[in-house]
Amino acid sequence: MAKQFDELSDDHTGFIAAQHMFFCGSAAQDGRVNISPKGMDSLRVLGPNRIIWRNLTGSGNETAGHLARVNRMTLMWCGFEKRPMILRCFGSARTLHPRDADFAAFNEQFPPSDGARQIYDMQIDLVQTSCGYAVPFYDHQGPRDTLEKWTLDKSPEDIQAYWDTRNQRTIDGMPTHILGPSDD
Repeated sequence: MAKQFDELSDDHTGFIAAQHMFFCGSAAQDGRVNISPKGMDSLRVLGPNRIIWRNLTGSGNETAGHLARVNRMTLMWCGFEKRPMILRCFGSARTLHPRDADFAAFNEQFPPSDGARQIYDMQIDLVQTSCGYAVPFYDHQGPRDTLEKWTLDKSPEDIQAYWDTRNQRTIDGMPTHILGPSDD
């Protein structure tokens, strides 16, 4: 049976901290819904109604494009290893790019990475838990270092060029503003 809460409890925050990955869901008013798995050390709970997570350079950039149009986001965690629970946080988020004033302060809360392209500052308006009885068990064997290694041999100019060719638009053609408001 699903239960709903106005904010994260200490138990919820502990569950989040114990998970090795989470999923981010976003959608604009039209086009495709995006659900993206996230890992690494990329998420911080800042309070009962606030989470930040850092998005590293990758093949797509759907969340930024969706939030520019419709400011809503869902984060989800599943208990794959022990506790059978699914936890979702629903809310709105602002997108911070490296050029934005608050980006550096938030980025300092994470391990250094030249591939950091956005930080999402999420305000939670609903927390929901539900049973994870049908979620299978998976053993965590460790983080992947592929994305970290990819970034190591790239200069800031190389990463900017990647953003220019691969991250300026969603798969539905919406601008992501990765290079600024003029990338419409």
